[in-house]
Amino acid sequence: MKSIRVAESDVDIARCFPVMAELRTHLLPVMNSESFVAQVRLQEKEGFRLAYVEEAEEIRAVAGYRVMNKLFNRRALYVDDLVTRALDRSKGYGDALFEWLLAEGERLDCAALELDSGVQRFEAHRFYLRKRMAITSHHFALKITE
Repeated sequence: MKSIRVAESDVDIARCFPVMAELRTHLLPVMNSESFVAQVRLQEKEGFRLAYVEEAEEIRAVAGYRVMNKLFNRRALYVDDLVTRALDRSKGYGDALFEWLLAEGERLDCAALELDSGVQRFEAHRFYLRKRMAITSHHFALKITE
């Protein structure tokens, strides 16, 4: 049976690392599960939370999220990261986690659920559009340091 929880212990955060690394591949050369825990703990000070779907004692999908208050659309649940383990795609884990995030946003009195997605992630875009998300803006970035 699928269960969705927020990772609160260092052990649960570390268990999420292999799935998160499938999305954030740049982490693998520079981070391990121990440094991942430290990074998540740092981000938690800024409101970050890490949720995961577990079934048969395996992490199947992971989402990093936070609540943001903005002039644009008031209070929003912003999803930093949303990934289903490659072996588990199209099995309902991403759907379950997305629906959980919507409910969490409602519970936290958010007016919207938002996320950015890399322009190359076509499969993810199909998923978001199927979930009735709208493409509402372009995200611009400029590196300040290397």
